[in-house]
This record gives sequence, structure tokens and C-alpha cells, in this order.
Amino acid sequence: CVPLKGAWLFTPLSNMATVKSELTEHFTSKERVHRSKVSIVGTGSVGMACPISILLKGLSDELAIVDPDEGKLKGETVDLQNGSPFMKMPSTVCSKDYLVTANSSLVIVTAGAHQEKGETRLNLKLSAFPKNRVIGSGCNLGTARFHFLIGQKLGIHSESCRGWILREHGDSSVPVWSGVNIAGVPLKDLDSDIGTDKDPEQWKNVHKEVIASAYEIIKMNTSCTIGLSVADLTESILKNLRRTHPVSTIIKGLYEIDEEVFLSIPCILGENGITNLIKIKLTPEEEAHLKECKNTLGNSEGAEALKLSKTTILKLLKRS
Repeated sequence: CVPLKGAWLFTPLSNMATVKSELTEHFTSKERVHRSKVSIVGTGSVGMACPISILLKGLSDELAIVDPDEGKLKGETVDLQNGSPFMKMPSTVCSKDYLVTANSSLVIVTAGAHQEKGETRLNLKLSAFPKNRVIGSGCNLGTARFHFLIGQKLGIHSESCRGWILREHGDSSVPVWSGVNIAGVPLKDLDSDIGTDKDPEQWKNVHKEVIASAYEIIKMNTSCTIGLSVADLTESILKNLRRTHPVSTIIKGLYEIDEEVFLSIPCILGENGITNLIKIKLTPEEEAHLKECKNTLGNSEGAEALKLSKTTILKLLKRS
């Protein structure tokens, strides 16, 4: 780990000949150019699942990890370094000083204070960045679970299943049954009651399992899947893949929603963050469920439901 102000110190090498100086001949000055620096704030279970997943996919050439708990920060960083022979380990810097995140292409925030009673959403507004570069992980993980459970029920690999979970991560998420398809075949064409109480196969239980699995993960204190989900989003941004992901962003103006609320809808992600919102067609019932957010998140009282500590926020930084 590269020591910085506020972090721990290492004893410097003396000026005597070293193995490195005997092994190599100086040819040119060292120039460091970071093309994909990623910074991670927080060393909790989610905070450390993210760098491991990012490293395993070889997405970053420098990692910066920030946490005010210096002891935990050092321990987690050393643990990562010990695993470097098994991963494409880039340069890693760590500190409790946020200056370590300078020149990042992406900052992943996995920590935040719980909102106080009566706090309005104005206190939470992130005005320093354009709206396309402040992104919540949203329903990316919930949608992946949705695909997995649909595939399990049909005996088909989850990659072949298409469908979306929208709105919010958790109880108030909205499954878009009208868009679920396998190889272009809409399941609603095969069962018009799919996802409803009238459905004899009870497909609505798939969505219930999506919600239940989220709580089960919290109860068991596991975080592997959220790390993989964040790495998936990171890959789309850093590689400019322009893939669609159900992430949280301001959707004012869509679906007759006039409030500035963050909701999870399909978005195209690239090097500039969110480049486009997908205007997915919803049934009247699905749209009504989506628009219920106006009563829960569109005002200061509803903002109390927003917990930054429960939502990983990605801040895509502009390189200077």
C-alpha cells in the first residue's frame, strides 16, 4: 500500500545498492498514467466485496480505498495485497484522507450516514455532479435475481432470460411481467395472467423470492452478489460498453412523474455515465405501481425512507 498523509508510515530504503538497482538499469523517468482508477469509500462487507470483484475482472489499474477506521483499513488492504498473486492486482493506495481519490475515473460509495428524522431531500441532493454521473446501483442486483429465478423455474440459463425489476430495491420494487421474454417470446403471450393472483402457476412468487433473498443476504451478512453487481456496472462505465442496466437516476418527466425522485429504470451506461433512459412500455397497472413513488419519495417526508447506507452510489468523476 502506498503510504499517504494520515495513513501509516513505512521505513524508507537506504541509499545503498538494492536488489532492484542491481537487477535493472534506469532508462527513463517513471510516468504514471491512470486510465481506470477506481476509488472505494467504506471497508465494510459491501465495501470490500466491490474491489475483489473489480480486481477479478481486471477492470482497474489503480485502486484507492478510503475509510476513517485506520486499523480496519490497513487490515483489509493487507488482506487484498496478500491475494495479489491470484488476481491482476493494480497499484493500491489507502488512507482516511479523501485526497487519495483524486483523478479517479469512478468513485464507489458504500458507506453513508442514516438519515435523521425530518431531514429533507435537499440535504441529500448531490449538486456537485451532473445528473448523468450520479448513479445508484438500484435494481441491477434485483433484476439479476429475477433472471436467475425465472431461469430456474423454466430450466433455462439466466442469461437467456429477459425482464426488469424497476422502481426501488426491496419491497416496493416493480416486476415488469409484460416484458419478460425468453428468446423474444413474451411469457405473457403464453399466460396472460402471469404475475397476477389469477395465475395458476403463481409466477408472482418469483418476485416475492427476489425480495426475500435480499433480506436473507442482509440477515446472513453476505455481500458477494452486490460486489459482482457493482463490478458489472463498473465494467459498462469504464469500458464504455453502452449496456442497459436498471440503475437509479432522476426520472422527472417520465411516466408523468413531475417530482425530482431517484427511481430505478433501464438506462444505457457508458464512459459518461448514463447516456440514455430507456422508455420501457408498461401496462397501466405497472405504470401505476411505478408512479406510487410520488407518495413516498417525492417529498421531504417520503425522503425519510431513503437510506444512503443501503444504496451503493456510484459517482463518475470527470478527469481533469
